[in-house]
Amino acid sequence: MNGLHQDCNTLQHTATHCSTLQHTATHCNTLQHTAAHYNTLQHTATHFNTLQRTATHCNTLQHTATHFNTLQRTATHCKSLQHTAAHCNTLQHTATHCNVLQHTATHCNTLQRTAAHCSTLQHTAAHCSTLQHTAHTATHCNTLQHIKGSRYDV
Repeated sequence: MNGLHQDCNTLQHTATHCSTLQHTATHCNTLQHTAAHYNTLQHTATHFNTLQRTATHCNTLQHTATHFNTLQRTATHCKSLQHTAAHCNTLQHTATHCNVLQHTATHCNTLQRTAAHCSTLQHTAAHCSTLQHTAHTATHCNTLQHIKGSRYDV
C-alpha cells in the first residue's frame, strides 16, 4: 500500500507539473502570435507539442491510478466473499452432520424403546412359562387327588 501512496504522490506532483506546463504552453501560444522570427515560432510549436503529449500522458496515469484503486477494492471485496463462501460451506457441512447425528439419535432412541419392550416381553414370557408349569403341576395334582380319592371309594 506504501508503493501506491508514493505513486499517488508522484501523480499529484506530475499533475501540478502538468498544470504548470499547460500554463507555460499557453504562454508559448501567446509568444507564437507575437514572435517575429520563424525559428522562434518553430521552437515554441515543438515545445507546445511536447507539453501536450506530457499532459495526455499525465491524464493516462491518473486514469490508470483510479482504475488500480478500483481493482484493489474489488480484490478486497472478492476475498471477503470467498471467506464468506468458505464459512457457508463449513456451516452447511456442519448442518448435514448434525442432521445425521439427529437421525442416529432418533434411531437409537427407537432401538432403546424396542429393547425395553423386548425385555418386558421376555419377562412376561418367562412368567407365562412359570404359570404354565404351575398350571401343569396343579392339573397333575388334581389328577393324583382324583386317583387317590377313587381308591377309597371302592
